[in-house]
Amino acid sequence: MGNFVDNKTMRTQARPEISSSRTLLGEFTPPAPAACSSQEFPIGARLRRFRKEQKLSIRDLAAKCGLSANTLSLIENERTSPSVHTLQLLARGLGIPLAAIFDVKKPQEVRVYQQYGQRSVIRCAIGTLEKLGEGLSLGAEPILITLDPDQADTQDITHAGREFLYCLEGMVTCTIASQVYRLSPGDSLLFDASVPHRWLNPYPGFARLLVLFCPMDTQDEPAHRHLDS
Repeated sequence: MGNFVDNKTMRTQARPEISSSRTLLGEFTPPAPAACSSQEFPIGARLRRFRKEQKLSIRDLAAKCGLSANTLSLIENERTSPSVHTLQLLARGLGIPLAAIFDVKKPQEVRVYQQYGQRSVIRCAIGTLEKLGEGLSLGAEPILITLDPDQADTQDITHAGREFLYCLEGMVTCTIASQVYRLSPGDSLLFDASVPHRWLNPYPGFARLLVLFCPMDTQDEPAHRHLDS
């Protein structure tokens, strides 16, 4: 009987701890993990974005927060769910409020409608190009290319991501790791763009290609490298 503690006493003793937790977090209460999915609250992706905006490496941010680089990598890749305490450390290291990590806004729906003949045509070294996705970030870059005839051979190019070619008109020669593909209207080719490759129009007559670079390191600028080669 001397060790008995009733439920009312236990609830009363627990209140200071809850109050202390609220004081630590301020007015913000993060959503319960069971109440949301990683797709609704992509914490790892948001932390990576904040880190890259400040031009911090994983090691740099981990050191500022007193975390291991491996732990931060697992969090950014959605392989582990961070505790509230860990999120506080990360928010402080990034110099942002904790609430910013959970401030997920529904992306606005954007469409790019282009009528034939109304797109701007850009002249380049090997022909002309028309940007089909200008104004919308898709993680890919679709372009329409008209290649001049009788082009001389070019140098190989490599860049991050994949490349998709669809021949609309004429003929195009594409060389990937020394293997030659000749594309006629209706032919397509999808390949890893990190492999040395090049394409050109060595035939008498214009050729048109639908090209999709996806995804890619924006610093590579594969479209410019291909078209100005």
